[in-house]
Amino acid sequence: MNYLISLIILSVLAAGCVGQQAPAESKTVKDYQSLIDNLSATGLNVTQGDEISQSFFSVKGRIIKVNGDDVQIFEYERAADADAEAALTSPDGSTIGTSMITWVSTPHFYKKEKLIVIYIGEKPDVIKGLEEALGKQFAGR
Repeated sequence: MNYLISLIILSVLAAGCVGQQAPAESKTVKDYQSLIDNLSATGLNVTQGDEISQSFFSVKGRIIKVNGDDVQIFEYERAADADAEAALTSPDGSTIGTSMITWVSTPHFYKKEKLIVIYIGEKPDVIKGLEEALGKQFAGR
């Protein structure tokens, strides 16, 4: 009888585990493609766009659309190069080096590995996705 009760309890416990999956492991963002993959894996709609140049950065960037909003990605050859240019950005993002910028919306600057990422906007889902992939913004409002 005890054997039968134990078997029933084990069956109920095993049935409760069916369909449950381990949480997806976050992929480390280290470059342009891994950022796109990471954002897409979180359920955001990501499409690749055109190249962009900003006078305040030494490398050309690329635009992606994240849930319809533009996100600018600047990929450097080395993380130290990205660190050096990120250090030129004021805490509120209004100046980068000698360039004073008036943004059309709220600026958000992120830095991870050899990437500097700029999002000018206020969509909470885009901000949350960028923070999950890249960490807290280093400059902006």
